[in-house]
Amino acid sequence: MTASIKDVARAAGVSPATVSRALGKGPVSEALRAQVMEAVRVTGYRPNLAARRLRSQESGTIGLILADIGNPFFTGVARAVEAAAYEAGLRVLLCNTDEDPEREASYLALMQEERVTGLILAPTRATADRLAEAPPAMPVVLIDRPGPPGLFDSVLLDNAAASAALVDHLVAQGYRRIAGLFGQTSGTGVERAEGYRAAMARHGLAPSWRFVLPQAEAAEAGFAALSQEGRPEAVLASNSLLLMGTLQAVRAKGLRIPADLALAGFDNEPWTGLVEPGVTVIEQPLAEIGRQAMALLFERLRAPDAPVRKVMLSGRAILRGSTAPRRVLASML
Repeated sequence: MTASIKDVARAAGVSPATVSRALGKGPVSEALRAQVMEAVRVTGYRPNLAARRLRSQESGTIGLILADIGNPFFTGVARAVEAAAYEAGLRVLLCNTDEDPEREASYLALMQEERVTGLILAPTRATADRLAEAPPAMPVVLIDRPGPPGLFDSVLLDNAAASAALVDHLVAQGYRRIAGLFGQTSGTGVERAEGYRAAMARHGLAPSWRFVLPQAEAAEAGFAALSQEGRPEAVLASNSLLLMGTLQAVRAKGLRIPADLALAGFDNEPWTGLVEPGVTVIEQPLAEIGRQAMALLFERLRAPDAPVRKVMLSGRAILRGSTAPRRVLASML
């Protein structure tokens, strides 16, 4: 395996930050620099040329603008980005927008003022549309949310396929009146809604859905609106906050899961396996999203004129009791 900067730090008995300073001709003593260089020789470490280029440009800081740091999905991605940046001896400037396009515009301006050398961004739909008209001056990698086609490197989940897989599972379990709640501020919510509607049409079923703010409180109101059309047999929620809000609404009405209503959604948060019954979810590869975003950023800095790349990842279905077969339930009642 290729040696890392952490391996060099362990061999030299110093911190990774000290190794970065020594290799980058930072303020360390000549004795300490010699100690680090000997560790480099022993471990066979080869510096990442793209990371070195990052450090040599502008501030040596990566910008990370996320839509909602309160959403555990983005917390997990942020940890992966920070870990990869730390490994490369870089800093991360993190901004949270709460799905507000005005805050996104403000933070994009801040990133340019701070002269960050690269930016990882999860944009709202409004900001994604504006990026085509006014692209940032620094290299950009989009995560989780699609942007203008062919303009920016991106790391995305195959959202339509994942949403359709949940519908297919629910249909196979005997459910027919399947409703959906989807986040209205992002392209992700739109893609998951499209996958849901396509799967429902393929099965000859009538869709029933609502676009809502990606918040637990909004999911409760959305579930109430769906129920006015006739209570569904199952609900699909497009992120963990909507999933939690739907569960709260179901319990507030005294409904049983899955006897009265099946529930499925996205993001394998710890609580989804701790509640009774456990909730069926699509688990997203959070760490891989962060690693791939940093890898694309490094590649863009190494080859600024290379073709735009889109990395499409797949989710993993984790099936739990919230979507138990409807035929079995009927026989038990």
